[in-house]
Amino acid sequence: MAGPADRRRAIASLADAFRDDPAMRFMFPDDRDRARRLPRLFAMLYDSDAANLRLVTPDVAAVTLWRPPGTATNDRHFGWWDKVRALWIFGPGLPRARLLVEAIKAHFPTSPFWYLHIAGCAVAAQGRRLGSAAVQAGLMRATDAPTYLETANEANLGFYRSLGFEVIERWRVPDGPVFWSMLRAK
Repeated sequence: MAGPADRRRAIASLADAFRDDPAMRFMFPDDRDRARRLPRLFAMLYDSDAANLRLVTPDVAAVTLWRPPGTATNDRHFGWWDKVRALWIFGPGLPRARLLVEAIKAHFPTSPFWYLHIAGCAVAAQGRRLGSAAVQAGLMRATDAPTYLETANEANLGFYRSLGFEVIERWRVPDGPVFWSMLRAK
């Protein structure tokens, strides 16, 4: 389980892992702007999943953020402060971020599922099976419903297949990246 002491390193690991992700490139096309905004984005996501399941490897190089059945959208009322924070995080990418989020939500399964919301491993630590360990630790807890995820990185498909996930849909964000929805039976 990840705690407050892991926050800074978890955010850095996720920002590093997603720096070239097609979805992140869609929201933040400029490399320097993306490098500045990704830590803000992952800070918000890490904090928003505080009540859910956050798992990290001992060195915090691999991070997974999970949402239990019924909480995938994490919908809540956004007040004025949330809107200011979103503008600070996304800047000119805010319309693309909204489009991306709505497209993702439109492809969620209709039956209850665990949502592997975010999974990433710092680039320097990839290939050491840390990401696999972090995902497997979550799968050991997510036994009461199937587990769902989506990825915009085709290179991730083999990794997730090795963990028991199967592609259930391939889809495209309007004017944006292709995604693969994947499901793992419970």
